[in-house]
Amino acid sequence: MGISAGVFVTGCATRVDWKSRVGSYTYDDAIKELGPPDKVATTSDQTMVAEWLLYHGNSYATYTAWGPRGFRGYHSGFYTVDVMDGPARFLRLTFTPDHRLQSAREFYR
Repeated sequence: MGISAGVFVTGCATRVDWKSRVGSYTYDDAIKELGPPDKVATTSDQTMVAEWLLYHGNSYATYTAWGPRGFRGYHSGFYTVDVMDGPARFLRLTFTPDHRLQSAREFYR
């Protein structure tokens, strides 16, 4: 239990300062660190835009029972179920034609 808690804390504490990497970080560095991107596009001026999925969105459900307690304490009324969907988190890196980091942005979808 102590090991998994340490891994969790370490994983949350490693937030990347992308602004400090602008101009020096390359597309090859990104591949080594993040793996292949999920999407890549090259514009007419040879700027490359790559996206990585950082975190899958999660879903969970809750239910509420309405009405009087019935046989053996079970609810004998109505039930409502609410399903919540959390967004996925992505990283979009834009690289200059010579494959150096131009900008970085995290977003949710």
